[in-house]
Amino acid sequence: MKEYLQNNQTNMLELLEKLVNIDSGSTSKEGIDQIGSILSKEYRSIGFSVQVLEEEKYGNHLVIQHPLAKEPKIIIVAHMDTVFPNGTVQSRPFKVEGGRAYGPGVIDMKASQVSILYAMKALIHAHSKAYQDVVLVLNSDEEIGSPSSKSLIESKAKDKKYALIMEPARKDGSLVTARRGKGKYTINVRGRAAHSGIEPEKGRSAIEELAHKVIQLHALNDHSKGISVNVGLIEGGSSVNTVSDSAVAHVDIRITEREQAIPIERKLEKICASTDVKGTEVELVGEMNRLPMEKTARTESLLHVIEKVGKQIGVVVKDTATGGGSDASFTAAMGIATVDGMGPVGGNAHSEEEYLEIPSLTERTELLAKTIAALGE
Repeated sequence: MKEYLQNNQTNMLELLEKLVNIDSGSTSKEGIDQIGSILSKEYRSIGFSVQVLEEEKYGNHLVIQHPLAKEPKIIIVAHMDTVFPNGTVQSRPFKVEGGRAYGPGVIDMKASQVSILYAMKALIHAHSKAYQDVVLVLNSDEEIGSPSSKSLIESKAKDKKYALIMEPARKDGSLVTARRGKGKYTINVRGRAAHSGIEPEKGRSAIEELAHKVIQLHALNDHSKGISVNVGLIEGGSSVNTVSDSAVAHVDIRITEREQAIPIERKLEKICASTDVKGTEVELVGEMNRLPMEKTARTESLLHVIEKVGKQIGVVVKDTATGGGSDASFTAAMGIATVDGMGPVGGNAHSEEEYLEIPSLTERTELLAKTIAALGE
């Protein structure tokens, strides 16, 4: 298997270049669907069935498995969208320098898309039937919280024993066995406009009310317990000499334990249930979109299998926790043994310096393929 993948490294990089050089930000349906079309053709060429789930607003999702698959035990999840706007590819297309590849989405997570495909090819080449034990969900909206694909992932994960999530491995090669939960909220404040010089007393400042809310929200931070509340974006008002009649705040919440979700939600609701500025109104919208991915005994057991496979092929497998969210939270919340970071090694995701460690492309693909095979034994 190692030799097969090494012999195909050039082909893997060529496919990666093709994928990276397509703008596929979460709002670029055309680009994501182009990515999906390329991947669909690749999977069909090796005998897999591809179900295209049409989306009107977001890119289409793909559900892929072999026609001979019967009650597969493994779900593999990987997203096709990136965080980069249209035009990014034109300004900094795919390139290789030294042992690294660069470009928008190269590690998060277009290299993973190449890795999954070639893991299936490697299993077929090795005459292993393990490729029949997986269902692949390639979604189009992970970078914006998976609004249209969460239910799809959950439905396809039902009754699965293992979930392998293809976010990239950390810079040091570590897999991810724990993630913080994430909530996304918007606070809309309505006030009453008035001229700030002529009759300010008739106004009711939405910005003033929002300022009270921001202070109260940030007081909920408890970093010692892994709870963080951040008002990251605010906007409001129409002109400097007008008492503002509207203001909006966008709030990011992170938690470490599932039990923290309901209490923090209730505290948000309580803060927004009353006003400090008489005559204003406050509306809270949003939800805890992703519960924490906690390291469980089932996760430990799955990790041990991957560690054993790594030892066989000369890869030291380590694991870590991270504050970022991913689709791993959905499968973990269902009680499924879940390990994330199964993609190749790289770093600086979401930035102009995003990179892939090229040797890891074949190395982590072998780890993925042989882990699939080991789980079927």
